[in-house]
Amino acid sequence: MTSTTTNTPSYAHLLPPSWKSQIAAWLAEDTPSFDYGGYVVGEVEREAYLFGKGKEPAVLAGSPFVTEIFEQLGCTVEWHIQEAEVFEPVKHVATVRGKARFILLGERIALNLLARCSGIATKSKRIKDLARSYGYKGIIAGTRKTTPGFRLVEKYGMLVGGIDPHRHDLSSMIMLKDNHIWSSGSITAAIQQARAVGGFSLLLDVEVRSEAEADEAIEAGADIIMLDNMEGDNLLNAARNLKERWSGKRKFLLESSGGITEENLKERAINGTPACLLVIFTVPHDASSEIDIFSTSAVHQSVPHIDYSLKIQQPKP
Repeated sequence: MTSTTTNTPSYAHLLPPSWKSQIAAWLAEDTPSFDYGGYVVGEVEREAYLFGKGKEPAVLAGSPFVTEIFEQLGCTVEWHIQEAEVFEPVKHVATVRGKARFILLGERIALNLLARCSGIATKSKRIKDLARSYGYKGIIAGTRKTTPGFRLVEKYGMLVGGIDPHRHDLSSMIMLKDNHIWSSGSITAAIQQARAVGGFSLLLDVEVRSEAEADEAIEAGADIIMLDNMEGDNLLNAARNLKERWSGKRKFLLESSGGITEENLKERAINGTPACLLVIFTVPHDASSEIDIFSTSAVHQSVPHIDYSLKIQQPKP
């Protein structure tokens, strides 16, 4: 018998088996002993409205986490808008039903998580939309500068906002920076040692300070070359020189690290020399179309949170 069920992808399907135990730990952290406020309200059945507030449109992100928080407390959540949907404040985004003390046990954890995750998604979408409005067609990505213990939620928020989350951890991609190279003795030695244990399935990203070091890294088999502290014409000239020298000989990406903000995005996207980008080398073409990826921590560090509130409704007479 053929199933007619539609297999609709959901961001929640990305989450690893461990994510629910993280929520249990957050609940345990927030109420380590007595729940005095819960004693006051008791276990009367109540309904609470979750409102998305603030002054500007925002992206809803984090609903699977919020649903799990309340389900672990014996409550139910009915969402009135979809994950990744943009809403205008003030918006009734969900309704939580359950015993009063359990609704309040989950309230602050849910609101804090939703505020940060939605803030990251909103900022991610805004920067991506800005880049598109400037004519940039490449990939916008985050970085690994995430909060210890909260990385999963932050990377999830980037995905919901429509950008690439970049590598998640030290095991996701091999990145050799100056300290790795100096400790190993040379770029070639570091790459050889990393490749011997990393195998074929991991990309290898190497930080270099000059074209000569870039040539050594390319020759040794690096997949990505990070041109450290190069900007503007120097970056573009180095990229062109490396492309010409290695055309038809090696396949590699060029990466440049540095800060990207909403304020400088237009200039760098249009000129094709962003502060942090990946340039992919294929068939020769104009410089702006060679820029493949912007990666920036501006989408998740010091991001304004989205204001939410949860209000228990008065029982009808």
